[in-house]
Amino acid sequence: MKFLDRTRIYVQSGAGGAGCLSFRREKFVEFGGPNGGDGGGGHVWAEAVDNLNTLIDYRYQQHFKAKTGGPGEGSNRTGAKADDIIIKVPVGTQIFEEDEDTLIADLDHVGERILLAKGGNGGFGNARFKSSTNQAPRRSNPGLVGEQRTVWLRLKLIADIGLVGLPNAGKSTFLAAVSAAKPKIADYPFTTLHPNLGVVRVGEGQSFVLADIPGLIEGAHEGAGIGDRFLGHVERCAALLHLVDGTEEDVAGAYRTVRHELAAYGGGLADKQQLLALNKIDALSEAEIAEKKAALEKASDGAVFVISGVSAAGLPGLLGALMILAQAARRQEADRAQGTKSEKKSGWTP
Repeated sequence: MKFLDRTRIYVQSGAGGAGCLSFRREKFVEFGGPNGGDGGGGHVWAEAVDNLNTLIDYRYQQHFKAKTGGPGEGSNRTGAKADDIIIKVPVGTQIFEEDEDTLIADLDHVGERILLAKGGNGGFGNARFKSSTNQAPRRSNPGLVGEQRTVWLRLKLIADIGLVGLPNAGKSTFLAAVSAAKPKIADYPFTTLHPNLGVVRVGEGQSFVLADIPGLIEGAHEGAGIGDRFLGHVERCAALLHLVDGTEEDVAGAYRTVRHELAAYGGGLADKQQLLALNKIDALSEAEIAEKKAALEKASDGAVFVISGVSAAGLPGLLGALMILAQAARRQEADRAQGTKSEKKSGWTP
C-alpha cells in the first residue's frame, strides 16, 4: 500500500428538497385545505477510524457530494432526508481550510467526527403558511442549496516513540530488529522514503508503537534531501530515539546536525525527552566504542546507549527505557482525560 499523508478534497452537502404545494381533496372529507409537506437534505462528515494509516484513497477520489433531499409530498408528508456521506480518515488526521493554515479539526481519537458541510434545509410546504387570514396558501419554498468547500487532509501518525537520525544511521534495521515491521533496508542514503510504524513488544502485555521517518541531513528545514515534511509524524510522540551511526568519523557533529534540524522545524520537537544511542557497534572495536560514546556524552550532556541493530547488542536495556517513557506518557494522557471529564461533571447544574 502506498503512503500518502497530505491531500486535498472537495466536499458538497446535499440541497434541501423543495416544499410541496398541495391541497387535501378526499371524498367524504368535510374540510379540505393545504397539506403540502417539507423537504429533506444530506450532510458530509469526516470520521476517524481504526486500521487506517494512509490517505491514499483520497488521491483517486477527491470529490464527495451528498444527494439532494426528497421533496415534500401531499398529506403533510416530509421528503426523505438524503443519506449523509462519511469520509473515513486515519486517527491523527488534521483537517485544514483551503489556505492550509486554518485548522478545522484534529481527529486524534477513534470515532471522533466533524461536520464538514451541512445539508441544505428542506423547503416549507404550503401547510406551513396556513393562517386564519390565508386558509388556502398557494406558496411553498424551494430547498436551500448545500455547502461547498475545499479542505486539506494532513496525517500525523500516532506513535509512542519517534525514531530520528541521519540517513544510514541504521533506523530501518533497528525497526526491523525490534518489531515485525519490514522496512526497506539497503546500503545507500534515503532508503526510507516514507514513515514506517512498528509495534515493539517488550514483555507480557507491554508494547509501544515506534515510528521511523526518513533521515534528516543538514539544511533539511530548507528542503535539502527529502526535507523535514515527515517530522510532523513524530510531533505527537512521547519521546524521541536518536540513533547515531557509530561508523561516522564525527559522531558529535552528526548528533548536532539532527538536533539543529529539529530545533529549526519547531513544533516542540527539540524540547521532547530524548534517548541517544550509538548504533552499529558490531563494526567497531572496544576502543572506538569508548571513544565515540564519550564524544556523544560530551556533545549531548547526557547518557548514551550503545547498541547494534544487527547483532541485537544492547537492545533489551534500550527498549526497557523506551517502554518506561511510553508508559509515563500514557499515564499523563489518562490523567489529563480524567481531569477533563471531572471538570465537565463539576460544572453548574440546576
